[in-house]
Order: sequence, then C-alpha cells, then structure tokens
Amino acid sequence: MSLTPEERMRIYQEEKARIEAQENVQQERFESDSKSKPPGGLSPNVAGLLSYAGGWVSGLIFLALEKENRFVRFHAAQSIIVFGILNIISMSLGWIPGAGGVISGLVLAFSLVFWIVLMVKAYQGVTYKLPMIGDIAESLARNNQHEKQQVENEIPQFSQPGSTVATVSKDLGESVKQQSRSKAGRMIASAFAIAWSIVWLIVFNFFHQYLAFYNGETVGGVTIWKRYPVFTEEISLWLPILTLTLMLTIVVHIILIIIDKYLLRELSTICLNIFSLITVLVLLAIFPFDFSAIPDTTAADITQTSVTIALILIVTAITIGVLVKFIKLVMRLASGKASYSSR
Repeated sequence: MSLTPEERMRIYQEEKARIEAQENVQQERFESDSKSKPPGGLSPNVAGLLSYAGGWVSGLIFLALEKENRFVRFHAAQSIIVFGILNIISMSLGWIPGAGGVISGLVLAFSLVFWIVLMVKAYQGVTYKLPMIGDIAESLARNNQHEKQQVENEIPQFSQPGSTVATVSKDLGESVKQQSRSKAGRMIASAFAIAWSIVWLIVFNFFHQYLAFYNGETVGGVTIWKRYPVFTEEISLWLPILTLTLMLTIVVHIILIIIDKYLLRELSTICLNIFSLITVLVLLAIFPFDFSAIPDTTAADITQTSVTIALILIVTAITIGVLVKFIKLVMRLASGKASYSSR
C-alpha cells in the first residue's frame, strides 16, 4: 500500500513524539531511583558512593548485585569504565622508560581527584555524568527488560492498534532493525576484518623496513635516495605477537562466517580485542621507533611524543570496547537473550 507524503510525515511525527516521550519517562524513572531505597538496606547515595570506593572492583560488585535501582547501577557502571580505563593508562605509562613513572604518577593524582569528586556527587544523590562515559554508563544502567516493558506501558500511544499508520510504522521499524542485524552485514564485517589482517600481516612481516624516511642526495647529476627505517631492530621482539594476533583474527572470522552465532561472535570479539590490547601494550613497552632521521630535533621529539599518545589512546579505546562488550554480554546472558533473534 503506497502512502501519501502527508501520511509519511504523520508517521514520522508520531514516531518522533513516541521516542521523545519514552526518553522522558526513562529519565524520570532514572532520577526517581536516587531517592528510593534499593534492596540490601543501603540508601542509594551510600551505595553509589561505595560503587566508587574500591574503583572498578567495587563498581563491578554493585553492578552485579543491584538489579533494579538505576541510580546505583549507573554509578557502578561509570566506576567500572572510568577507573578501568585510568588503571590501564597508568600501567601502560609506567612501562615507558624515563618519564613514564612521572606521567603515571600524574595520572594517579588525576584519578584521585576523579575518585573524590564522583564519590561526593554520588553521596549527594546527583547523577553526575562524565562526557561520553556517562552516556555509556547510563545505557548499561538501563539495560533491563522489565524496566523497558514498564516504560513502554507508560508512554502515550499515538496510534490505535491495527490502524494503517501504526501498522506501517511498526513494519518500518522492524524492517530497519532487521536490516541492521542482518547476517549479510556481519559477514561483510568479518570479511573486512580478514582482508585488513592479511594486509597488515604482509606489510609488517615482509615490508616493514620500507616504512621509512627517504632523503634524496644528488651527486654528479644523479639522485641517490637513502632510506632511514622508522623501526629499529627491536621490532623483531614485537612481530611474533602481532603475527599471532593477526592470524587469530583471520581464523576466528573465517569460523564466524561459517558459524553465525551470537554468543560465539561476542566471546570471540572480546578475546580478539584482548589480544589486540596486549599487542599494543607490548608495542608501547618496546617502542621500536627511530625518528632520528628527522632533521629538526624538536620535530623529532614531538613526533615521538605524538606516537606515544596515539598508542595510549588506542589502548584506551580498546579497553572501553572490551569493558562495554563484556558487561553487555553478561547482562544479556543473565536475561536469557544471548541470540540474534532475541535482540
């Protein structure tokens, strides 16, 4: 059945209003939990404070124990992400020769400030959200099927069941969801991961010496190019680890193309991310880079610092991904929804 532009606009407006109403109801329910007493006898503000008291460890404990109170779950999830990341960063920086210990100490001091501020905010009953991390934590705190059902029951119904608009809107929504979760999309992602791993496997094992600075010198009208490799001989200590990670990535994604199971894919992704994290950490520890070919000493120092910061940011990004995926997987297993069809 074809729809007129007016009908399509009406569907759009109804869906937009429904989503906004659902978000408002979720936020109201989330904030109300800061005043309601959770199971276990602790007040929400005390439980929130204790979620930060022991860093990511206490956050993990409270997230596992508290099933209903969104205020406590939010602070527990935020504690896991924040202090998990800061812990990884501090450990990584500690491996850097020379200034690594000093920088690591600064990170610890920064962590102490965060620790105090977050505990104070939680004790005051404030849902204090850190940029980006707070949104992820809030999403994890709301990942409860019973709560979602309650929210659905509370939001206004803009279309009567069985109406043309409601039917078309539902069909469009289901179609979009199905498309985003399609097997074809997962297969393409695995194929891309395989291709990308093969490229890096070949480049680093056979052509890494050509990743270099090139300087041309003209002698008697003939230009002679000299190559100054970016990597030192210490790269041989890192290559076996990189090769193992890339080979595992290729093998695992071949298996995932053949066996398309939710639990297998999620566990495999977490394991591969952990291997990737180890690979980057080892690269950061060995640091087999040589930027002495850069004529300007200041530029060489800036380049070395920039590479170090980039590696630390990669470690941070991978750590966030592992933590979020692990928490979501545990919560889905607990709710009995560990399959693509039940997502």
